[in-house]
Amino acid sequence: MEYTVTQISPVKTQVNVSVPAEEATAALSTAVALFRSKADIKGFRKGKVPSSVIEQRFKKEVVGEATTDLINVHINDIMGELKLSPLSGLDVSEAALAKGEPLEYTFSFEHAPAFDLPEYKGQAIEEEDVVVSEADIESVIERVRKNLAEVAPISDNRTPADGDVVSVTFEAFENGQAIPGVRAENFEMTLGEGQSLADFEALVKTVPAGSEGEGEITFPADFINTDLAGRTVTMKIAVHVIKVRTLPPVDDELAKKAGNFEDLDKMREAITMSYKKSREDLHRSSAQKKLIDKLLAAVDFPLPPATVEQQLGQMVQEFVTQLERRGKSLESTGKSLADIEVEMKPRAEELVKTQIFLAAVALKEELAVTPQEMDAFFYRLSTQVGQDVVLLKRYYEDNGMMIMVRDKLLCDKAADLIYASAMVTKVAPVESADAAEGTA
Repeated sequence: MEYTVTQISPVKTQVNVSVPAEEATAALSTAVALFRSKADIKGFRKGKVPSSVIEQRFKKEVVGEATTDLINVHINDIMGELKLSPLSGLDVSEAALAKGEPLEYTFSFEHAPAFDLPEYKGQAIEEEDVVVSEADIESVIERVRKNLAEVAPISDNRTPADGDVVSVTFEAFENGQAIPGVRAENFEMTLGEGQSLADFEALVKTVPAGSEGEGEITFPADFINTDLAGRTVTMKIAVHVIKVRTLPPVDDELAKKAGNFEDLDKMREAITMSYKKSREDLHRSSAQKKLIDKLLAAVDFPLPPATVEQQLGQMVQEFVTQLERRGKSLESTGKSLADIEVEMKPRAEELVKTQIFLAAVALKEELAVTPQEMDAFFYRLSTQVGQDVVLLKRYYEDNGMMIMVRDKLLCDKAADLIYASAMVTKVAPVESADAAEGTA
């Protein structure tokens, strides 16, 4: 096998490969031998089927497998010699081996451009200090109380109010006809927390427990169900039960229930430490990004177009998914996919530039990702998404996403290395500084 390399652009390379007839024939013979060992054809013992029969009956499969295997071997060897890593996959031309004939094919790929790294160690950066106020702690304790509140039905038949948990049955009608799909029985919701449409909650608050009522509901123009968006319907409801939350007192018993703490002081201490740690991580992450942005401003290099488009596609898909989770549609934003792409493209370009820069740092520093670190990543991811870690890892392996994970971890290591070497100055938190200015 011989090859020539053509640099199409600073971020794209094409490789032309020539395979001599002898190598092509050998690859086909190897594939035929593999098929012979596995073929189960009536009239022949397994493993004893003549090669001519295999070549005739499984010609398409043999050629396809032999061609793919040979090209993969070539690509691995060539990429190792070129010392380049594709950023968005390979584009391989169509090719098919033929016995006794040479083969010509090409493949191209995008890669990081060559550029000079600026001095990235010892950079000066400011990081906000952490100040934990009593109000911060009380806010967390209040959430704990709410999570541990007792919910019990009331005995009287008053109308519901914000904070109540109600069980309702409802159905929507238009011109006296029930609207398909807009009906539920014993639907439980907490009023005042934005779990349902404001008009619907307002209607529920007019119906006493054990009673029925109806009223007009107008669906918002950006409602996810576009068939209902903007329509006004008659909603008939029945309020079955009203439950009230009884918050537990802030005492040692609350601490024991919340996390088996020895007493309230120990719980406050744990909350303070946890809150401080989360804020420290947040401020460190913010300062680290500012430092990376500062370094990125010192370099200029072209970005691989397909890699940017791939990143942009992921961002747009995530945006649409988040809209749907909030019960909204893309149409509700008043923008098209093209509009969203235009808005998000600068951010996509920034992310790709950051990835290329940090990958260059990782290469220079000879950073590596261990199998244990890969396993730790999948364990964390499995707890976040609630999926089995083994199945999750297998999914990434089967879909060729392991390199993506490795590169992400390498970039994280490079960013940590840069920040660890920085000259960090602690400064007052922005909120504290703003408060001080406001009282002056």
